[in-house]
Amino acid sequence: MNILISNDDGIFALGMRTLASALAAAGHRVTVVCPDRERSATGHGLTMHKPIRAEMIESVFKDDIEAWSCSGTPADCVKLALGALMTTPPDVVVSGINHGANLGTDVVYSGTVSAAMEGVMEGIPAIAVSLTSFTQGSFAPAADFICSLLADRDRFPLARPMLLNVNVPAVAAAEIKGAKITRQGIRRYFDQFEKRLDPRGKTYYWLAGEAVEDIEDPLPNQGWPPELTQAMAAIPTDVQAIRDRYISVTPLQYNLTAIGDLLDLAQGQRLLLPERLE
Repeated sequence: MNILISNDDGIFALGMRTLASALAAAGHRVTVVCPDRERSATGHGLTMHKPIRAEMIESVFKDDIEAWSCSGTPADCVKLALGALMTTPPDVVVSGINHGANLGTDVVYSGTVSAAMEGVMEGIPAIAVSLTSFTQGSFAPAADFICSLLADRDRFPLARPMLLNVNVPAVAAAEIKGAKITRQGIRRYFDQFEKRLDPRGKTYYWLAGEAVEDIEDPLPNQGWPPELTQAMAAIPTDVQAIRDRYISVTPLQYNLTAIGDLLDLAQGQRLLLPERLE
């Protein structure tokens, strides 16, 4: 299989290098295009007002892996790979292995997820994969899971462009209970802006705080029809699956239309729109 790998942690990140080596060892053709530095939490930003530079990397990876360092964002990396660097389109885009979780609302900010989503927007199936710790655990279980997922064409839905957001608990492989199909949960943050002074005496702010993995169910706020809400309630959230030491696999899409609210507004006419502007 022809695989494009990207990330948001940068070209030298251990998680990405572990994944690239594992997929190459499994017999896949691997191309790596990653940011030249960490670009976490950049979302789906694109570089529009300055050049994007790409440099081939020869000393970090094995000879059978073609690797590029890109000056742009994670989404830039995938867009550049598909449009300029790769001679043939990949069968799948894999982003990660990310250092830290991408659960719940994290996916809105995540450069890891955005790199994978860029593949889906170009009609290519994609996987975003994250290890749910910045400091603990081995990347090997996550890499093994992706290799297993891609080894079976019947298991991974290559016939249809789809983004699978995979989160792997940061525990030993023997402690992982299995994998579950999940839906997005809630992950809140206690944000704090630390006010500091630079050496010239000017004020600047540093975003700090910590994540709170909330097991509160987001379903009551979706506005979906009762039958859909009931069906969704039987599927665990990604946050809960990780707490239970399961690998979480959540399908994502770039269409952000609020379906429940759309039907309510269109059918019930609860939002009265002006017929014309004065």
